[in-house]
Amino acid sequence: PQAKLMFTTSLFLGTTITISSNHWITAWAGLEINTLAVLPLISKSHHPRAIEAATKYFLTQAAASALVLFSSMTNAWYTGQWDITQLTHPTSCLILTSAIAMKLGLVPFHFWFPEVLQGSSLTTGLLLSTAMKFPPITLLLMTSPSLNPTVLTCMAILSAALGGWMGLNQTQIRKILAFSSISHLGWMAIIISYSPKLTLLNFYLYTLMTAAVFLTLNSMKVTKLSALMTAWTKVPPLNTMLLLTLLSLAGLPPMTGFLPKWLIIQELTKQNMAPAATAISLLSLLSLFFYLRLAYCTTITLPPHTTNHMKQWHTSKATRTSIAILTTASIMLLPISPTIYIMI
Repeated sequence: PQAKLMFTTSLFLGTTITISSNHWITAWAGLEINTLAVLPLISKSHHPRAIEAATKYFLTQAAASALVLFSSMTNAWYTGQWDITQLTHPTSCLILTSAIAMKLGLVPFHFWFPEVLQGSSLTTGLLLSTAMKFPPITLLLMTSPSLNPTVLTCMAILSAALGGWMGLNQTQIRKILAFSSISHLGWMAIIISYSPKLTLLNFYLYTLMTAAVFLTLNSMKVTKLSALMTAWTKVPPLNTMLLLTLLSLAGLPPMTGFLPKWLIIQELTKQNMAPAATAISLLSLLSLFFYLRLAYCTTITLPPHTTNHMKQWHTSKATRTSIAILTTASIMLLPISPTIYIMI
């Protein structure tokens, strides 16, 4: 417990240092603290796959951190500025874009993410998909005026395409959620140069929905599609809520997940980027397919020989409460979208 507390505190500390820093060196230090704190959480089970995931994570994040440092030093060499918002040198901007893309798992630096998520537990997977993405996204947000919009748009469309396409034939739920994360990151990256607050809104809502999905799967102890098919007898109401949360992640209209997509398409159209908006909207149909497959396995598929599980009644109160709040937020926030939009 003491070790776990120490790693969790370090995670919070690293995130806070990065998001509140003005100087590149402190931002880099925060990212390093984050990486080192999450490594023991990934390799906790001592399974060979977990160790492999931790090694892959460490190597990619170390390379990305080195690139962040290199881009900031190049910028300081040419302009004499260590301020994060004063990143003006074009080479530095390009190197930083690739470094942040590597940190986040944007295409073409996405290969590590599904593998690492597959080797981690569901709770660590939740951390990697949400909390660990926050510091790099804030760095991207602070430097967004000086980054190249064309590069970001190309990366975003490729992320939406590959995230949807590679998730189609997966049977492991963690890998499906990793590819879902990559396609959502595409939506965030495409709009960051034009409306950074929409990127933040998309990230917050994505975090809500993903947390609801991960916690639900964790309480049902499910990691494969075949296990999900027989899990409906354990907690039928929870499965129904999981169906709705997955449809919300897919971005279907009456749910919360439709809000960021709607606003992003609207903003792209205002910026005369209708072809990009059309492309990314059509590519999101690919990820809709695997969400629907997950939803179908969750509630509609009956296995030929149903296992008679005892109803699960003994889950911790904190887990139940958090799943209830997150699922409700994932499904019902669309009617108050004007308020949310004004608040950010």
